[in-house]
Parts: sequence; C-alpha cells; structure tokens
Amino acid sequence: MEETISLKEIFEVLKKRLLLIITFIVGAALVSALITYYLLTPQYESKSQFIVNQSQEQTQESQFTRNDVQTSVELINTYNVIITSPVILEDVAGELNADYSVTQLSEKLSVQSAENSQVVTVTATDPDPATARDIANTTVATFQEKIPDIMNVDNVSVLSEAELSANPSPVSPQPMLNIAIAIVLGGMLGVGLAFLLEYLDNTVTTESDITDKLGVPVLGVISHVDDSDIRSGDMQQQMTRRKRGGYSGTQTQKESI
Repeated sequence: MEETISLKEIFEVLKKRLLLIITFIVGAALVSALITYYLLTPQYESKSQFIVNQSQEQTQESQFTRNDVQTSVELINTYNVIITSPVILEDVAGELNADYSVTQLSEKLSVQSAENSQVVTVTATDPDPATARDIANTTVATFQEKIPDIMNVDNVSVLSEAELSANPSPVSPQPMLNIAIAIVLGGMLGVGLAFLLEYLDNTVTTESDITDKLGVPVLGVISHVDDSDIRSGDMQQQMTRRKRGGYSGTQTQKESI
C-alpha cells in the first residue's frame, strides 16, 4: 500500500522542525563568513591584451583579406599554448626576479580569446595586485619578443597593457555569493534532516497516530495532569470548603439567637 503525504503534513513537519532548519541556515552562513573573511586569501586579477594580424611586410604590400584574418584566428589556438609553455615562462620568471616556477606561473595565467576574434586576453591572478600586473605585462612582452624566433612570424601587437588601479578590489573570494550559497545549502540540509527525523520517528503522540499506525479505534483519552494543575485544584477545593464552612456557621448562630 502506497503512502501519500499531503501539503498540510509537509507544512506541519516544517513547522515542527523550524528551529532545527533555522539553526542549520544560521550555522552555515556563519561558517561561510568565517572561512571567507579569515581563511581564504584574496586574489587580484590584471589583464593585458594583444592582437594577432598580418606581419608588417604583408601589411605594407597589400590590405587585409578574409583569408588572412582566418589564418590569424587559427594561429591564436597555437599561440594560446605557446604563451604558457616553459620557453616563455622561464624568461618571464627571470624578468620578474621572483621565486616562481614555470608550473606556478602557468597556474596564475589564463589565456582567452573570443570566437572568431584576433584579440587575445592574458589574465594574471595573484594575492598582490602589483605582482599580477607585472606577470601579465611581462608575459605578453616576452611572448611578443620570442614569437618571431619560434614561428618565424611577426604578427603580434600589444593592444593594451595591464594597469594598477588606485583601489584594486579582489575578484575572489566573493563574500555575499559564498554566504548566499551557504544559506541555500544550510536550508536544504536542515529541511532534509527534518523530514529524515520525522520519518524515523515512530512514537505515538496523538489519537490519529493510533488509528493510522495501529489500525484500531480510540476508546478513551487519559489527560496529562501537571503539578501546577494539582496545586490549583487543591486551592479551589480549600476555597470551596471555607465558603461552605462560613455559611454553615452563620446559619447556626442565627438559629441559636
């Protein structure tokens, strides 16, 4: 026999476990905020761009054609691999005079180009914004200098150099985004745990539980009496006795007189 759950029962479970769900949400938000602000290191980005076109000799002899542009676009995929290769990054590390290995520099660099575009963007990421700027500019300058010897072409021109702004802001971590994600995950975990606890709860608490789970009718209900109810009941009985006793005494006096 299949069991179904109504929308009303879902709201009752959420209402019953509301404190648990709120605890998970607040806890997840606090943990995310602590990790974001105190454990994660801010990262800064700096971008430099270069354009791939015809060589200077071909530019002087003729104008651009569609085939020339398509050839330049196809070369970009090759350039994206070369620019992060050891032959380029070894010279970049030497120019920067930093204790960066080729692998470390490669992890800090990202090379992207739009589809069918001759413009290539080199993005450098580092905890220090000035270092990120230097890595991006040095990488592009070194690539422009060495690509004629590597591929016997001279078709790379620097379009824009990376610059350091007055008040650089980190690109990661993003506190608001991290906290929002943590709140959603905390709410999902809280709701899931609430329904799991409700599913594992086999205790009988109401008359309907007896009918639903045991399949027998309810013949009677024994009310729960607290100590406060007993005390209040004793006080009411004493007050009733006093009233009755006072009335009897007055009546006796009247009869004797």
